[in-house]
Amino acid sequence: MLDDRKLAVLRAIVEDYVSTNEPVGSKALSDRHTLGVSPATIRNDMVSLEEEGYIAQPHTSAGRVPTDKGYRLFVDRLSTVKPLSGAERRAIETFLGGAVDLDEIVGRTVRLLAQLTRQVAVVQYPSLTRSSVQHVELVPLAPQRVMMVLITDTGRVEQRVIDGLEPVNEEAVESLRQMLNRALVGKWLTDVPTAVEDLPAQIAPDDRALAAAVLSVLLESLVERHEEKIVLGGTANLAAMDFSASLREVLEALEENVVLLRLLGEMGDPSMLTVRIGAENSHEGLHSTSIVSAGYGIGDQPLAKIGVVGPTRMDYPGTMGAVRAVARYLGQILAGQ
Repeated sequence: MLDDRKLAVLRAIVEDYVSTNEPVGSKALSDRHTLGVSPATIRNDMVSLEEEGYIAQPHTSAGRVPTDKGYRLFVDRLSTVKPLSGAERRAIETFLGGAVDLDEIVGRTVRLLAQLTRQVAVVQYPSLTRSSVQHVELVPLAPQRVMMVLITDTGRVEQRVIDGLEPVNEEAVESLRQMLNRALVGKWLTDVPTAVEDLPAQIAPDDRALAAAVLSVLLESLVERHEEKIVLGGTANLAAMDFSASLREVLEALEENVVLLRLLGEMGDPSMLTVRIGAENSHEGLHSTSIVSAGYGIGDQPLAKIGVVGPTRMDYPGTMGAVRAVARYLGQILAGQ
């Protein structure tokens, strides 16, 4: 375990290296930071930190840079994450608050997070398995065509057009709409199949073909795995980043949604802010990156995760603060949908 003085030296090395992208020497630390000890003591502390694997010397006669182990200790010992400014908070509220549906909310969130952190932003769609029915709408489009709209409490809107029906009248459509809403509003989506089992028997024989078609499409829409949908933003930011691995390896990993989903799933408690550094990421192509993630949801109910991917040389306090703040605002906006 490092003493407080060596922790202060490590913290200064991380901050300077993140800021300058240059190996850090003892003289620079002495000049830039009030560490309360002589340059000779700082040099001795740097030797100890290097021997214990927290920093490394990339070139002979060069300064030191943090290792993954050093970044990990730095993150674990952070007393606070960097709060957003009042202007940044207002910008988040304004930008996200103008969205009208879940697709736009997710799209705006990923763009906003990429702008705030200058990293690659990742937003996972809310899981339908953790959503409940808010409303079901049936809209006649033609005598043989009806559109079904399913709206969840998390803002998800599922639209399906049902073709090839026998000619139906608007009264039958309206009656079925009311019946569906009485049976389903407030139900978890996982409970919908059970809730509609007895509905066909309650419908007039002439309208059962319509009901069967609508229920079939409704149940099909529920088995699609929307929680496996991920949106990326800010991939152009990769061009300005430094990676120990090739940029191509990082891009290839980011292109595989299943990789990102697995990594987000490995990030632990969805209610917590989590940081994975370097080789802590299970995918080899992301060993030169760090991933900061947080869960978002409605109240105490986590729905999915958001996060950023960037080089291990990142502003951890600022990135963690941005991810946490955007996750909280996202939950508040979904709760108000």
